[in-house]
Amino acid sequence: MRPAIRAARVDDLPALVALDEECFGPEAWSTVAWTAEFDRLAEDRVVLVADEGSVAGYAVLLVPPVEVDVVELLRIAVSPAERRTGIGGQLMMAALARCAGRTVLLEVAAGNESAIGLYESFGFVEISRRRGYYAGGEDAVIMRWREAV
Repeated sequence: MRPAIRAARVDDLPALVALDEECFGPEAWSTVAWTAEFDRLAEDRVVLVADEGSVAGYAVLLVPPVEVDVVELLRIAVSPAERRTGIGGQLMMAALARCAGRTVLLEVAAGNESAIGLYESFGFVEISRRRGYYAGGEDAVIMRWREAV
C-alpha cells in the first residue's frame, strides 16, 4: 500500500520530531525548531508527510511568496525501515509539484549517495560545493532543479 502524501498537521509534530531525530541524530531539528516551521506554514513553508497510518517520511520546503525567488528543499527524510520503498520519490514528486515553474535548491552531504541518486533522478544537478561544511569535514553539495519547459 502506498502512503498518502498530505500536508502536515499540528498533531504530526511529535512524530516529525521523533523521525527527524531517528534520521539526523545530533543534526535533528528541535521541537522548538519544528514548531517554528509550523508557525510559518501560512507564510512560506510547506511541510508534507507520507502517511501510512503513522508518519513514514516528510519534506519541508521554503517557498517564498515572490514567484521569481528560488524555493529551497530544506529537509526530506524517510524512516529507515521504509527506505527504498518509493516513499522518498513520492515525497519528491509532491514537493516539486508545489514548485511548478520555479527553481529549487537543496544541500546534501557529499557522501549521501542514495539521496544524491534520488535527486539526480528528478533532474537535480550539482551547481556548487561547500568544502568541509559538515562536522568531520564532509562537503555539502548544492543542487538545483528547474522544471523542464
